Amino acid sequence: MEEKTLEFHGGWTLSLLPMVLFIIACTSCFVVLHVFDMNLLSMCAFLAIIIGGIFAKNYETYWTAVIKDGIGSQMAVTIFAILLVISMFAKLMAQSGVAEGFVWLANTINLHGSLLTAFVFLATCVISASTGTSIGTLFTGFPVFYPSGILLGADPVVLASAILAGAIFGDNVAPISDTTVASASTQTYQNRPGSAEIAGVVTTRFKFALCAAIMAAILFYLFGGTSTPISTESLAAHDYSPKGLIMLLPMAVLLLVAVKTRNIFKAIPVGIVVGILVGLLSGVFTWESIFSLDGDKIGGFLFLGFNGMIGTVTFVLSLFGIIGILRASRTMDRVAEYIGNSKLAQTTRGVETAIGLGIAAATVLLGGVTSASILAFGPVADEIGKKKMLHPFRRAVLIDCIAMTLPAIVPFLSAFIFIVLAVIGGLRSEYAFIPQINPMAIAMTSFYSLSLFVVFVFSIYTGWGRTFEGKNGEPVKSL
Repeated sequence: MEEKTLEFHGGWTLSLLPMVLFIIACTSCFVVLHVFDMNLLSMCAFLAIIIGGIFAKNYETYWTAVIKDGIGSQMAVTIFAILLVISMFAKLMAQSGVAEGFVWLANTINLHGSLLTAFVFLATCVISASTGTSIGTLFTGFPVFYPSGILLGADPVVLASAILAGAIFGDNVAPISDTTVASASTQTYQNRPGSAEIAGVVTTRFKFALCAAIMAAILFYLFGGTSTPISTESLAAHDYSPKGLIMLLPMAVLLLVAVKTRNIFKAIPVGIVVGILVGLLSGVFTWESIFSLDGDKIGGFLFLGFNGMIGTVTFVLSLFGIIGILRASRTMDRVAEYIGNSKLAQTTRGVETAIGLGIAAATVLLGGVTSASILAFGPVADEIGKKKMLHPFRRAVLIDCIAMTLPAIVPFLSAFIFIVLAVIGGLRSEYAFIPQINPMAIAMTSFYSLSLFVVFVFSIYTGWGRTFEGKNGEPVKSL
């Protein structure tokens, strides 16, 4: 039995009201209030859903769309489960001392100036790829690398951009990143059931991210130094240790299992178990670090990681509620049909360009929250990409990577830049030598995002890395 299309008083364009209200709320939080809180964004999304229901012709059908087509969809529940499983491993890595290990290494081999800035970029790339959280990397990396980096002769603006760039790199390549999960889950096969496998998506996009990272590292080396005298007094006061570097081993095991099995639900538990064993045997962790209960106070990375992801999960589910409205009202189909029938989408290159422009617009409108823009635009990219038989891997790579280029670093709209400014503001209260940073300067020196944009302009124009879906779902270079 065919389901009824969700209709609105005033026409189908009213189905866009919850999304428009949500975008306004996001922009207000970021630009006006300078607040970035997943729980607040989730509340705004549900308020937008409630307001949108006023204009629905059938209120019951409206909430069925929110729950069945949105929150309760297989895609939403899959992402929900993956994020909660991932959260425990991400917290394990965040508390393992990997960042402190990298600072110890830099200080030991006497890195300073522009070379240190390039090193910090590469170090945060590894940390972000290991933890799978760009925001977590920012909150971890800045307190560790930023004050000491300035003391070691790094340019404050370029060093801030290097930490941001490394955090964004992890979103591109980490199999446990929420954007990786979102981009893979929203791109489905035509010739067989299921969506793009995370391991295949990560493997496919790595060469693009690597090219951009190499270009960025060179630029950070060229422009990352300053003439400020170098001081190591503050470094001596910290007990940095190489011990945390051993925790790169569980990350390597996780990546190996993910690539071999193409199943993130197998890879993450293996990574957690190996991480706990390595941490306990090496002395990085105690049993209390894993899980502890002191009266009514619960600690340990298993609980803290899980609990810390609840806000993100709620945000994802609330956004899927809005997406469910757009699906049930056929708005997503109309947008996909409009783009698919446009002159731009008559060629494969044109379809990829349309996907790139669409995800860029969605990311800017959603304040640089790339996971939100990928979830919102992913189903549209899925539909229009299928018209030219683009492989799900290719579509997932396009929406994930292009979202991380220019749209993610718009100075007065980007959640990433707001977080950077907020963290630096907090550090300035403790370290008087840290200067005030201009958001425009950070955007102009975000060399990874800028390089990745160049890489994908080249890729779309020349067809480098483009693959199509074969008869059994396999990636092929031509049909």
